[in-house]
Amino acid sequence: MSAVLKSVPPVATQSGTGRLDIDQVSIHLGEGAQRFVALDEVTLTIEPGEFVCLLGPSGCGKSTLLGALAGHLQPTHGEARLDGLRIAGPDPQRGLVFQHHTLFPWLSVQDNVAYGLKMRGVSRSERLNLAQALLEEVGLQGFERRYPHALSGGMQQRVEIARVLINQPRVLLMDEPFGALDALTRLKMQELLLSLWGHLKTTIVFVTHDIDEALFMADRILVMSPRPGRIVEEIHVEAERPRQSEWLTSTPFAHLKRHCLDLLREPDTTLPLERLNPVTGLNRRGIRSSEF
Repeated sequence: MSAVLKSVPPVATQSGTGRLDIDQVSIHLGEGAQRFVALDEVTLTIEPGEFVCLLGPSGCGKSTLLGALAGHLQPTHGEARLDGLRIAGPDPQRGLVFQHHTLFPWLSVQDNVAYGLKMRGVSRSERLNLAQALLEEVGLQGFERRYPHALSGGMQQRVEIARVLINQPRVLLMDEPFGALDALTRLKMQELLLSLWGHLKTTIVFVTHDIDEALFMADRILVMSPRPGRIVEEIHVEAERPRQSEWLTSTPFAHLKRHCLDLLREPDTTLPLERLNPVTGLNRRGIRSSEF
């Protein structure tokens, strides 16, 4: 994989390692009487190449924090930085993968993966060759000329991941990317992502409410409280890498899972809140956070 990407033009001339610093970030959403604190003074550092999971119940601010790291939501207070520079807006150095794919339905699989390079002026032959190599890495050789509607959910997410990785982002932000998949496909996708990350060592911030998923994938789990979102505990997962499925049935895994369950069972007295898209700031009814 690393050899495949060596010939990809960088998304920017500025060098960096993928370190994220979140300094007392608070995000308030809504207006007037409906205004509320979605994130409350979150401070943390994510080291270059680290795999971090944000774990918490629905509505705790996981996707809001991810949206701030992507540059789509600006903090009300505090600051988020990538390699020392304030995150002021979207940038291909911070790739974003959603729960549901955002592939262009009118483009083939190969053209979807190559699209970012097309926008950067890379020649057609070069970008298609690189897309082909990445599709082989994610197990989709032979599907290059298919269209998204002809693929399974797991295959669509493989294309989505390849489309982001071809830009060589310093940071990969993932918002429950496997949440819509069945259990077996989800495990296969988790193993694929860990394999890719093992080669690339891109910094990954992965949002999930699935304890098993967090314990299987992460170096470190940041457990978040119900609204207002805060980091209530940091859990270092010491299991050896590469992780094997046997880890899921081990005694240490069971102990950590019980501890995570206890943390997540803290009572939530807030009203339920509809999930927001971290890019648009809209809920499923198309209403912006400021219009609640």
